[in-house]
Amino acid sequence: MPNLALYLLATLIWGSTWLAITFQYGVTAASASVAYRFLLAGLLILLWCIAKRERLRLSRREWAGVAGQGSLMFGISYMLVYEAELHIASGLMAVLNSSMVVFNLLGMRLVFGKAVDGKSRLGAGLGVLGIVLVFWPELNTVHGSSAWLGILCGLGAALLASAGNIVAQHNRHLGTPLLPSIGYGMVIGGSLALLYTLLSGQSLVFDTRPAYIASLLYLAVFGSVLAFAAYLTLLGRIGAGRAGYVAVVVPIIALLLSGWFEGFVWQVHTVLGIACAVVGNIIMLADLGNWGRRLGLVSSSR
Repeated sequence: MPNLALYLLATLIWGSTWLAITFQYGVTAASASVAYRFLLAGLLILLWCIAKRERLRLSRREWAGVAGQGSLMFGISYMLVYEAELHIASGLMAVLNSSMVVFNLLGMRLVFGKAVDGKSRLGAGLGVLGIVLVFWPELNTVHGSSAWLGILCGLGAALLASAGNIVAQHNRHLGTPLLPSIGYGMVIGGSLALLYTLLSGQSLVFDTRPAYIASLLYLAVFGSVLAFAAYLTLLGRIGAGRAGYVAVVVPIIALLLSGWFEGFVWQVHTVLGIACAVVGNIIMLADLGNWGRRLGLVSSSR
């Protein structure tokens, strides 16, 4: 797939998962829902790998990377996401998740020594500013210890997911096969969530309501298998810094769905925020030098 197709696939699917997660609450413990989601998704990917005869044997070094990726990206970070949405609105959680863009850029600088160029800084800054403008009313309504606990969980989830992105890029540099690493990582992350549920004394009861089962299947197949495969492929091609900008666009999709299904009211700052995010998105992903040469603004000589 072209990079743009991978980008659109990840953003469109993940933009809808914030709404799907709300159907997971009620009967089953949040950490158990995370376990069921990623154990199912991981097994599906591994079955696909077996059918396609992908390389499933990993070296010790590859196993260490996959375990780190799975624990951070699919286990602890998602347990924090599900916990956060028990205390704050899903829109505010989407705002907090967009901070992953900044964490990714800093992580690439610290771990790989990759310089953060002006284009990336400007694009990320505009994107985060846009999301804050869109959800500013929700940010103004944060009161009480429960809400602040949700904010801390949300920021922690974004930070750990960003660390998982850095480990995933390291795994790509090692030559670890993509789909097996995702499948194993999801099984590890789901198992970690399952272990936490048992150790914390929570029930593993499964919610049999049609809404829960439908949302679980959607989150596992689309939100986990397809979206993560697209995103991690994109990450391997363009790096964690630029790929992480998906986290800024996803809340825009979530906002559109919120307007259709939850009655979100559009205001002036909503439009300004979306405009900032779109412009930042273009700056981050576009080859500005190539466009400058086409427009005669930049010399093509070496």
